[in-house]
This record gives sequence, C-alpha cells and structure tokens, in this order.
Amino acid sequence: MKLSAWAKEQGVSYRTALNWFHAGTLPAPARQLPTGTILVDPPAKTVGAVVAYCRVSSQEQESDLERQAGRVLTMCSQRGLRIDRTVTEIGSGLNGQRTKLRKLLGDPKVSTIVVEHRDRLAHFGVEYLEAALAAHGRTVIVLDETEPADDLARDLTEVEPDEAPGDPS
Repeated sequence: MKLSAWAKEQGVSYRTALNWFHAGTLPAPARQLPTGTILVDPPAKTVGAVVAYCRVSSQEQESDLERQAGRVLTMCSQRGLRIDRTVTEIGSGLNGQRTKLRKLLGDPKVSTIVVEHRDRLAHFGVEYLEAALAAHGRTVIVLDETEPADDLARDLTEVEPDEAPGDPS
C-alpha cells in the first residue's frame, strides 16, 4: 500500500511517516519505487517476541530508567508497535558486563529489540549487532536516532579500571 494510505491507517500524518521512512525507523518494511512512490509492505506476522530494552549507566539514574521505559512504551504505542515485555538494566554501554542484554541477544524467541536511542544498546558496534541479528531474521528498532551528548562522557567516567575497553585481562 502507498505510504499515505499506511499513515492514515496508523493515525499518523503523512509527513511523520515520510520522516520515519527516511530515518529508517518506519515500523514496517517499505521501499521506494523509481517513480518516487513509497510502498509499505503488509506487516509480517511477528513470530517472536518484541522486547523493549532500556538502560542507564549508573544507580543514580534509576529514576531516569523508569522514565525511559515509559517513553519507549509511549513511542511504540504511537507507532502501533506491540511490546511483549520490557527489559531494564543498569550498566555502562562500554563493556560486555550487561547480563540482561546478553541474555536478550541470545534468546531466539525474541524477534525484535526496541531501544529509545542507539547508544542504549551499545556505544560502539551496534551495526555489527544489527547485522548478526538480521542474519537470523531478527531486528533492532531505534525509536529516536538523535544521540544524547552527555551519556558517553558519563559512561567513560564510570568505567571501572578492570572494565576499560581493550583491557588485556
């Protein structure tokens, strides 16, 4: 169906749907024809679970974690995305010590992982995670492509010496 019809069906403006398409965040598969027409493919039946993943860097941000989860659920609802469960975690985006994320990535029953910002998943190498998941028919949806500027600095100052990236131990 045309993007304009899809937008009307979803209850969003055509301009919003067009912005989502160009940002790569349209919650449905779509393609642009050589004529410029954008076609949205009918939604595939979701085989696995759709999970929202929310993360903050430190215990002091625990209240921010709850607000982040609320924003993710609101944005998903506005886009017509059904969330089966929400996983929240406190930990640096610079290390591999996040057990809940590792469990989520390793769970083949999870078909889609939804994050508010790309850096909630990881500060570096998200493209590799997306490619690995895509190879198994799984996807990552980033709701907001803008990146918070202060969070990377906070993660860098909170990394323990034994957690430093590239640490040979």
